[in-house]
Amino acid sequence: MNARTTEEITSVVRRAVQAATWAPSVHNTQPWSFGVDGDEIALRADSDRKLRLCDPAGRELLISCGAALMNVRLALRALGYEPRVRVLPDPDRPALLATVRPGAAVAADVNARLLYAEIERRRTHRAGFTRLPVPEPLLEALVAEAGGEGARLTPVRSEAAVRVLAAITCAAQDVQSQDRLLSLELIRWGRPPGSPRGDGVPAEGYPRAPRRTHPHFAQRDYTHGHPWGSDADQFFSVSTGVVAVLTTKGDSRQDWITAGQALQRVLLRASVHGLSAAFHTQALEMFHLREFLRQELCSQEYPQMIMRLGITFDAGRGIRRPVTEVLEER
Repeated sequence: MNARTTEEITSVVRRAVQAATWAPSVHNTQPWSFGVDGDEIALRADSDRKLRLCDPAGRELLISCGAALMNVRLALRALGYEPRVRVLPDPDRPALLATVRPGAAVAADVNARLLYAEIERRRTHRAGFTRLPVPEPLLEALVAEAGGEGARLTPVRSEAAVRVLAAITCAAQDVQSQDRLLSLELIRWGRPPGSPRGDGVPAEGYPRAPRRTHPHFAQRDYTHGHPWGSDADQFFSVSTGVVAVLTTKGDSRQDWITAGQALQRVLLRASVHGLSAAFHTQALEMFHLREFLRQELCSQEYPQMIMRLGITFDAGRGIRRPVTEVLEER
């Protein structure tokens, strides 16, 4: 490998890690770190950022890291390299979730470049959507993206099933809000206005007084009684949007990472077409409610994410930690 090639690979690896940091994560905890040794990127779970009460098994942490892995893969493909990926490569190092190397040079992947361009533009939404419809061909494309990664995305067509998902989300939110320790864990990731932190949910990232949609999906309360939040986009936030559930056949650590990769691919494809997503994980953090959903609504598959998809005029602003905080280079 000559000097010029070494410099190119170093730049590509750095850009792939930068892309990974823009993945969505539960409460924007960004529960990952990266090691770079030559041309190898090691994706690791950061247990200090794990939600020990809401996510004791680390399922949501691994879904978040799976989304970061997808960004690495897309970045390498968009930059002209075939990603060589090993997931959970060492059973003796459970925090090591994946290693990725840029493999053979390949022709620029137009589709990967399209999704790669959305990585920093994609935003999580935490309110209702406009009444603008989501085109059916786009929903079919999102289903195909998830299927291509080994997961299943199911738009919920039944109004009764949507009502059940909304009700169970609200019930879980009400129960969790009464638990002081769970509330304190959530508050840790709520950022007050003007906070310089590069993680957590910013005060402008959710509405100050959210409008109720029908059916209504409860949102997290990051304010702890403070008058935080944004007044933007509330006039148009009148629709629930399209409710969808992401599932996997299994429920292992590998399946959680698969779910994260599929989720991010869906979100980026949605973003290409101006579609945003709102996430609802409250019920999935309670074993008996998650099991109820698996048996009654998910055809025995394991629900990994409940989301609403729709169009919003609220662009928002992304917040991430600098690469220097999450990267260790040798």
